[in-house]
Amino acid sequence: MNQWLDERLHISRLNDKFLRKAFPVHHSFFLGEITLFALIVLILTGAILALFYEPSTVLVKNPLDPTGATVPAAWASAININAMPFGDMLRRMHHWMANLMMGAGLMHMMRIYFTGAYKKPREINWWIGLLLIIFTALTAVTGYSLPYDNFAFTTLKVVVGIASSIPWIGEWVGQAAFAGKFPGPGIISRVYGYHIMLLPGILLALTGAHMLLMIKQKHTQPRYAKELAYKKIVGVPLITQQTPIMLMLALLFTGLVMLFAAFIPVHPVEVFGPPSNQSPIVKPDFYLLWVFGILAILPGSLEFNLWGGVFNAEFFGALVTPGIIIGLLFAIPLIDRSSENQYYAENPTDYPVRLGLGIAFFVMIGVFSVAGYRPELVQSGILKESNANTILWILAVVLPIISYFAVIGIVRGIRKLREADQREMQAAAADD
Repeated sequence: MNQWLDERLHISRLNDKFLRKAFPVHHSFFLGEITLFALIVLILTGAILALFYEPSTVLVKNPLDPTGATVPAAWASAININAMPFGDMLRRMHHWMANLMMGAGLMHMMRIYFTGAYKKPREINWWIGLLLIIFTALTAVTGYSLPYDNFAFTTLKVVVGIASSIPWIGEWVGQAAFAGKFPGPGIISRVYGYHIMLLPGILLALTGAHMLLMIKQKHTQPRYAKELAYKKIVGVPLITQQTPIMLMLALLFTGLVMLFAAFIPVHPVEVFGPPSNQSPIVKPDFYLLWVFGILAILPGSLEFNLWGGVFNAEFFGALVTPGIIIGLLFAIPLIDRSSENQYYAENPTDYPVRLGLGIAFFVMIGVFSVAGYRPELVQSGILKESNANTILWILAVVLPIISYFAVIGIVRGIRKLREADQREMQAAAADD
């Protein structure tokens, strides 16, 4: 049977080329695999939830109101899913897996950045990874819009407003993307199509391309591999050793998320209620909170006309500024280039400028994320309404600069300690 299959499917070639691929033995390399596991669980739980969800704004009887009041079918179906056996558990797992996928993906990108693994020949995979992060965030936004409760309704209003803020073509873009003038009767079915077909298709295609390039170009090796076998692939084979490790990690990871979901609820659809004109205070999840923070501290009066186009705070805060920041991330492999192929992960402290810039970047994102809580900071008395925006903008500029020079100073101190240790070792060796 093996010979028969091998003659037709060339399984032996598959085994030699792919199934015996060597994976590096280092815990940080599991971050990418955790991201993949989360995507798989999201697809499975999403497929089950899709069987019971009704993507429609048609009015139906409110399952929580015996008086016969009507609500959108999307909201009612979310309530019915919560009432199903394990329905609420599935929603929780789907929600938390999305957050963990973003978290693991971001940490994976941090490892790539701080170890210089984006350099030649892996520039394309760095760009694919950034696209994966962007489309994962977009998929998540469309996901928590689907229950069509008051939270989702307000979120969609913000998203449509951002799309409509594009000068000259904004109104057309908003209506084309969201099925007419907001809130049109087809908005949920349109967002549902994005969430279960278009965006997952893009994610799967990018994931496939990411993994194929990784197999083709090999991992950057951990530092210890340089001493073991220079320019040789050091690791464990996929099919015999790495696969059991991956399966155990996948089961452990999924089990922990299930335990987490059992005790930590997601936002309650029944509490927010169906869509209404009373907009609640909404905030995005952690990975988009920094964009929300930029919008929060930009003056609403920022608006001007140019050649018939309207440029306002929404356009600059949600599109221009994040676009510049993301564009700089895409430019990293073009700015920090290597003339030779990169075989080994670089020690971050050997590249203090890159390390300092990376820390400064995350400090800036952290300040913008804190700015997302501007109303709460003013209400609690931490900031005053009159100068809250000014203080937060100053912090967004000053703290990254301070953190950059602090990192440079710390790295210099580490180098001095290393040099002192080397001198002591050389002196001890000379005495012997």
